[in-house]
Order: sequence, then structure tokens, then C-alpha cells
Amino acid sequence: MAQARYKQLVDTLAAEIRSGRLPPGTRLPTHRQLAAKEGLSLVTATRVYAELAAMGLVSGETGRGTFVRETSLHRDLGIDQQDVAAGMVDLNFNYPSLPGQAELLRTALRQLAASGDLEALLRYQPHAGRQHERATMARHLVSRGLAVNAEQVVIVAGAQHGLATSVMALLQPGDVVVTDALTYPGFKVLADAHHLELVPIPAAGNGPDLDALERVCEKRRVRAIYVMPTLHNPLGWVMSACRRQQLVTLARRHGLLIIEDAAYAFLAEEPPSPLAVLAPERTVYVSGFSKSVATGLRVGFVAAPLEWVPKLERAIRVSTWNTPGVMTAIACAWLEDGTVTRLEAEKRRDAMARQAVVTEILAGLNLVRHPASYFVWLPLSEEVRADLVASVLMRERISVSTAEPFATSAPPPHAIRLALGSVDLNSLREALSTVRRVIAEHAY
Repeated sequence: MAQARYKQLVDTLAAEIRSGRLPPGTRLPTHRQLAAKEGLSLVTATRVYAELAAMGLVSGETGRGTFVRETSLHRDLGIDQQDVAAGMVDLNFNYPSLPGQAELLRTALRQLAASGDLEALLRYQPHAGRQHERATMARHLVSRGLAVNAEQVVIVAGAQHGLATSVMALLQPGDVVVTDALTYPGFKVLADAHHLELVPIPAAGNGPDLDALERVCEKRRVRAIYVMPTLHNPLGWVMSACRRQQLVTLARRHGLLIIEDAAYAFLAEEPPSPLAVLAPERTVYVSGFSKSVATGLRVGFVAAPLEWVPKLERAIRVSTWNTPGVMTAIACAWLEDGTVTRLEAEKRRDAMARQAVVTEILAGLNLVRHPASYFVWLPLSEEVRADLVASVLMRERISVSTAEPFATSAPPPHAIRLALGSVDLNSLREALSTVRRVIAEHAY
């Protein structure tokens, strides 16, 4: 009978939420109040809310209570990219492009067609890439401060594939991986697919809380740490040289593998040395050309200790066999003739111009960002609910991401991330004005 009563209450509350009788943002009774009102035990009342949370209908927030979620908003907003509808302003995903890049591609294709090596691109490539192309990637990494040779570099189909091959090659299901409490959603999805246990650590200024990392390592058998030391997504920090050295010392003491994600590192001018320089024996360095050149150029690279390269090659073989030869040839040509370096410099200037617009339009709000990044993290005050703001903006034809896709701990904070690189400056200015207005209108 108690089981039937519990299920009936879950169904009743779910129906009221879905029908709108309990609108988004409604604060529900406390667990004790619900138990007293419905004649349930406290354990059963807690179970009711837990099931509603698992259905995506409510969220519990420490110190604040249990609230009805905005159910019109996709729960994974920020992970599963949908085709942007006509007229939609996309502040959710970054695919920065500069004028003239299409002509660059036309020129590159013409040059490739005229080369004598074209037929070779129709055949299977070595799993890690052709030797001369690996050498080109290695020279690019040397320019970033990494002392690597061609044998330590494997070519992958973009940074996400680089992360996937690193996980497949070097980790096992059930391994414990420490990550930031707010981190790149693509790694969360990857960890879930490979059954890794993510343990979050909070931020402490411009970087992870290393004291918290020490405590986790003392209590748990941690296998690896996933970290973005140079231009963190979504918080935009660049870790100091001192903190990087402290992290490396911790990693050595506890035997941690370091996965260094440098997808946005090109935007930071003269950052401290990568972790792969400080701890080359235990670091895989992953990046690509999606942000620095174009998202459609699915070429990336992983630099790793030489003894790990055969494992990475096997992971490439079972996933993509090899990076598409045509795309790799174009990327390497642009590395060699300076196109990538030029585009990176131009995109740094472009990102700074966009951040200047953010400063102008969102002045007075709590902005967490790097001055040359393509995104801004916007924590909201306690009276503003992120899911409701995102839903209202969606109806106003503006797509943003809530904190949920980035959060590795629960509950996620009330914040939104604004991607700045996918629209022109005039559209960005108008969209940010709308964001400000919607936030102000939905404070309660």
C-alpha cells in the first residue's frame, strides 16, 4: 500500500509539473513538510523528490530547497548540438571563423590537386599519421614550448578524438579520474561512455584547488587528472607557473596520469609552460585545429611519452583507422606556410574585440572570463534561475548553455555560459542586450 501511495504521489507531482500547474521555479515543500502533508515517512518523501529529480523535473539545491525545473529546456543543452534554426543566434557553441577563410580553403584544395602526392591520399594512412606530417605537427608543438619529436606525436581526427584515444589507450573502466567541478562537457560524455568515475574538485582562484586534490588522492586510488591549465573551458583561467609545478609534484607523488587539454590554449599569449613540459613522462597533451582554424577541419594531435604511442596507435586503429589524408595534408600545409600562426593571432584579436562588447553590454554583472577567450561564464544571483533564463532566451531565438553540461558535482550552479565566436559583432551586441534584459526580468 505504501509503495502504491509513493508511486501515486510521484505521478501526481510529475503531471502537475508537466501541465504547468506547478510552473518552473516553484519552490516545493521541504522533505519534512511533504512527509507531514502526505502522511509519509521522511525516507519516502526524500525518495519521491529523488525520483522526480531523476526524471529531470525538479532540482534540489543545498540550503535553498527543491525547485521545479524548466522542462522545455533540453537537459543536455550544451552537449548535443542541434542544427541552429533559421534566425537563431547561437551563443551555445563556438565555431569562430574569419573573413576570407573559405577562399583559403579553395586555394588549399587547388594546391593539393596540383601536387604530385594526391594519389597517396586515397589510400590508408599509417595509424599515427605519415612520418613527415607527424614531424610538421611536432615542429608546431615545439613552437608552443614542447620539446617533442615526430615519434611522440600521433595525428587524430580533432581534439575530441584525441581525448577519446587517450582514454581508450591509457585508462580502464572503473578508473578514478579527478576533474574540475566545472569542466568541458565532451570529457564528461567520454568518461560516461568508458565507465570512468569522475571525482570533482573545486576551483581556487585561477586553477583547481590543489589541497582538495591532495585530499582526494589520500583517500582514493586516483588514476588520472583531466585538466585545462591554459584557458580553461568554461572559466577561462590560465594557471600560474607556480601552481602548475605544484600540480606536477602532486601527480608524481601519487602516480597520476595527466591529460592536458589545450584546445583553447592558442588564445592565451605567452602562457606558462604546458604541463607536458614540466612532466613529460606522465602527460598526454591534446589539441587540434577546430577553434584555431575551423571546426570542419577535423585534425588534431596527441603528444605523449614514446612508450605510450603504440597504445595510442591501437586506439586510433579501432576508432578511425587513420585521420583523413586530405584534411591532414591541408592542415600540415597551413602549418608550414604560417597560415595557422596568422589565424591564431587574428582570432586572439577577434576574441578580445568580442570581450570588449561583453564589457560594454554586461557591465555590472558578475563575469568570469579571460580577456582573449571566446566565452564568458555568467554566475547568476540567487533569485535568478538559469534554466528559466535559458528557456526564455530560446524563445527569443537565442541559444545559451546552462551550467549543467559543465558540472561534475550536484547541484549545478545557477550560471550560463555565453559562447561569443559564432555570430557577427552586431548580432552579438543585440543578443547580449537581450541576455541582460531577460536576466533582469526574471529576478524574483
